[in-house]
Amino acid sequence: MTYEGNCHLGDLFTSRREKGRQGLPTLSVTINEGVVRRDSLDRKQETSLLPEEHLLARRNDIAYNMMRMWQGAFGLVNQEGLVSPAYVVLTPKENVDPLYASFLFKASRSIYLFWAYSHGLTEDRLRLYFDDFAKIPVLVPNLDAQRAIGRLFRTWDDALAKAHALLENSRHQKLALMQLLLTGQKRIGPFIAKRRVAHLGEFFSERVETGFQNLPLLSITRDDGVVPRNEISEKDVSSIDKTNYRRICPGDIGYNTMRMWQGISALSSLEGIISPAYTVVIPNQDINGRFFAHLFKFAPVVFQFYRYSQGLVSDTWNLSFKDFAAIRVEIPSLEEQIAIADVLDTADGVINAAERLVQRLEQEKRALMQQLLIITGKHQVHLLDATAAAAP
Repeated sequence: MTYEGNCHLGDLFTSRREKGRQGLPTLSVTINEGVVRRDSLDRKQETSLLPEEHLLARRNDIAYNMMRMWQGAFGLVNQEGLVSPAYVVLTPKENVDPLYASFLFKASRSIYLFWAYSHGLTEDRLRLYFDDFAKIPVLVPNLDAQRAIGRLFRTWDDALAKAHALLENSRHQKLALMQLLLTGQKRIGPFIAKRRVAHLGEFFSERVETGFQNLPLLSITRDDGVVPRNEISEKDVSSIDKTNYRRICPGDIGYNTMRMWQGISALSSLEGIISPAYTVVIPNQDINGRFFAHLFKFAPVVFQFYRYSQGLVSDTWNLSFKDFAAIRVEIPSLEEQIAIADVLDTADGVINAAERLVQRLEQEKRALMQQLLIITGKHQVHLLDATAAAAP
């Protein structure tokens, strides 16, 4: 394979200005999904334009939103259709593979150049007209290499799509398990004891211990639980004076007093101090903390946190321990709580594994894009040969 070298995007594409015609579907350009049928969007967007007032987009064209190209609003056209006249329709010339180009345009360097060549006084008014698009310099390999790179990234995207589907399925399965197990619709094993209804104040006490500045600073997150503060951000925005910061211990449950109605709570496996904006509760010995950590993420219970929060507007709503303690919940025996927690912990493990798979594939794809879409000459060809066999 040989190397083509430098050129401009105008050497690779022309602007298709054909009028639309009756009977074709209307297509939309999205930032995340590329070009899709408009009737597939959740938010239906009606148009008052006649078909001939639209632009025609043919299969293997690339359509982009002039005002959002710098944000990645473009996509490869997979079926003939109509697009808004506010779009630009690119028709590939014989020296460019459209699939390759669709990945080339996603590279961070390309996105930067789309922004740099757009015109407008503010970001809301930036537009990338075809004449300016055509001036953008680009580095491309020969056509055979383009096709090979395009096939490689399509394989990678197929693997990512399957990984995302696995992740979504895992999340839906956990939600279904929560609905069955936390409501008592399904009982586990021999645990048939009657479920009891009681106030949370019967199961928890509040931990208000301050003056432990020597302990590490922690934060409570919605998805990752209780974590060291420096894992979230290298910048410490906490107060210099931490004498009022609260101690949290392994087995405690901490929650964001102003965001408990959004489900921000977690069981802690760490000892440390957290902002006084959090509330720390200690489970008594008659309950299982892991079970309640899952229960506090269950939508009907989160809705109770919303109902019992006090404040005039959502920005000031807070759930004090007094109000938390007044909430009534229905729970099974301690033995069944442990069994349910084991099942839901296993479901979380499956979700975490799927998340790690998605993250790994995305990181590896970004690294490949950085190398294959920017590296030039022999290095690009050799790297392509080395990575083709490693495709997921």
